[in-house]
Amino acid sequence: MRARAPGLLRILFIGDIVGKPGRVVLKELLPQLIGNEQIDFVIANAENAAGTAGLTPKVAEELLDVGIDLLTSGNHIWRKKEIEPYLRDSTRVLRPANYPPGVAGRGHATLTTAAGTVVGVVNLEGRIFMSALDCPFRLADELVSQLSEKTAIVIVDFHAEATSEKQALGWYLDGRVSAVVGTHTHVQTADEQIRPSGTAYITDVGMTGATDSIIGIKKKEAIAQLVTQTPKKFTAAKRGRQLQAVLLDVSPESGHTQVIERICKSMDD
Repeated sequence: MRARAPGLLRILFIGDIVGKPGRVVLKELLPQLIGNEQIDFVIANAENAAGTAGLTPKVAEELLDVGIDLLTSGNHIWRKKEIEPYLRDSTRVLRPANYPPGVAGRGHATLTTAAGTVVGVVNLEGRIFMSALDCPFRLADELVSQLSEKTAIVIVDFHAEATSEKQALGWYLDGRVSAVVGTHTHVQTADEQIRPSGTAYITDVGMTGATDSIIGIKKKEAIAQLVTQTPKKFTAAKRGRQLQAVLLDVSPESGHTQVIERICKSMDD
């Protein structure tokens, strides 16, 4: 276990959970990881947790019961239509905030840890190579300002395709949030850092699921779609299961992150 300085809050952010293999990994590894690393708060991106795309109420509850405090998502959250009524009522499952007004769900939340510390979370979606949503930068200004009135700790899940857009938001929010963590591409990047004004950043947290795959999908299926340029049914791969995440040690007073550490834990098949 890596020691942390007294008074810091330890947050675990888990990369995109893909299908049942990802959920199995969490059930096997997360409780022990929480205990060993003395984790205070757990966030996970769950937009692909049901099958290979989407989230259902049953799967959301399953993930929350295993020790996750808050679920974020992205553009695939809408693949399972039964999630929409659930999103309207849930305070622990987010969809990207920059969807148009009237869309089910919410894009930001504040939750309180067992020790009484308030944590703010913002979920945003990128626009490069993705849908033409509201500007994530301008909306981040608004939401970060709102949450900063309640807590110094604000974590941003930026669900985006382009690394340039992710890097840009990380610099744009440096000093105003505790962390900007990228999701969506399912490949853990090795660029974790603390920006000059105290904001932790990583381009992509990675994926929790089967790594003997193409971003969690059976290789033959993914390759067949690329070769034929015709739609194929995707199923989640099963081998090489890993939990990928980042640990953040954050000051509750300043909101600055002192340490960011990549996590990549394997589960034997």
